[in-house]
Amino acid sequence: MATTMPIRSPKITFIGAGSAVFARQLITDVLHIEGLDEGVIALVDIDATRLQLAHNIAEKLVAQSGKHWRVQSSTERREMLPGSHFIVNTIEVAGLANVRHDFDIPMKYGINQCIGDTIGPGGIFKALRTGPAWLDILHDAEELCPEAWVLNYTNPMSILTYAALKATSMRTVGLCHSVQGSSKQLANYLDVPYEDLEWKCAGINHNAWFTELRFQGKDAYPLLLERIQQSEIYEKDPVRFEMTRYFGAFVTESSGHFSEYVPYFRKRPELIERYGRAGYLGETGFYANNWPEWRRKNDESIQKMLDGSAELPFHRSHEYGSYIIEGVTLNRPQVIYGNVRNTGLIDNLPDGSVEVACLVDRNGVQPTHFGALPEQLAALNRSHMAVHSLMCEALLSKNKEAARYALMLDPLSAAVCSPAELSELFDEMWEAEREYLQPFEK
Repeated sequence: MATTMPIRSPKITFIGAGSAVFARQLITDVLHIEGLDEGVIALVDIDATRLQLAHNIAEKLVAQSGKHWRVQSSTERREMLPGSHFIVNTIEVAGLANVRHDFDIPMKYGINQCIGDTIGPGGIFKALRTGPAWLDILHDAEELCPEAWVLNYTNPMSILTYAALKATSMRTVGLCHSVQGSSKQLANYLDVPYEDLEWKCAGINHNAWFTELRFQGKDAYPLLLERIQQSEIYEKDPVRFEMTRYFGAFVTESSGHFSEYVPYFRKRPELIERYGRAGYLGETGFYANNWPEWRRKNDESIQKMLDGSAELPFHRSHEYGSYIIEGVTLNRPQVIYGNVRNTGLIDNLPDGSVEVACLVDRNGVQPTHFGALPEQLAALNRSHMAVHSLMCEALLSKNKEAARYALMLDPLSAAVCSPAELSELFDEMWEAEREYLQPFEK
């Protein structure tokens, strides 16, 4: 892959392509790369019905683009992996069957989650369900396309990316839209042109920090603190603004989801009432209560795009995947924020998956050294990196007890429950999801 010649006809393999709305956008992004006019889009999903939807929408997108890409698909990934230059991972393992367990059981113990798919009890059990399948995919890739770049979009991002980097030789980067999305939100909150906003950002996924924020050469944080005094602005992001006010930096994840990462906002009903808002701003059970319906509507929307009763969107998004593909294949330098292994990139964080600025060109994804985070921010990150480390031990060694310890160290869970309660919660969730945890039962 790291050659001196551009790759004019890449093969891009999407694993978990049945999440057709997300795959549709990523394929659309690739088709917008100027000068990359041909290649192979290979689609894999174990759900044949959803795979067919993804195949059909991909062919329609290619036709709309006027380019010469070929679309292939199979329920067997080993048929699609050979010759892949890029693997895009968007798998979901038994999510529909367990989304209620991931929320309802912790809620019995007082652990109130809004999203619960990346950290906390829900995120830990999602990692236990997803990790074995993810590592199996990577081991197949080591055999069938060892030079491919792996772009991981599946949560829990930090745990899965760290496991991939520890346990396999595949060149893996975890991708999210929280850095670019949050920087645009900041420009909106500040009421300044986005292109004129300067910033530095680093940390871990969903917990990266804008350590510098500048506009017209001046520190923009005083202006942000002034503007959040206006209730109409404060109400748009209350938890993140509280963190900005008391910890000195704006964080990259939405108020509702981020409120699960720290022990401050969801441990008592009156705090949830004070800081929680509807939807992604902190609504109790928001993901569990809505995700099955979102999934159904996503499939319906794809079908409507196919039959012509709904418009087929065709614009490039700010997802980093296509920019990595553009940088590598055509040697057009890009800067993205990727989740990579901390090989001294952030001085005061341990080994693990960190989110930093990365240069991308024909040599691939090249992380840049950030330096040290302000200590109060690093401390918040380290508390999660301990959970990530234990979860990697659980996945790589099939060690159930390491996952139990991870739950006991989770900041929100520990703020609500005793060790005895957390151990009981762990056992109850394990029993409820046992069917999907078989790799740990052998």
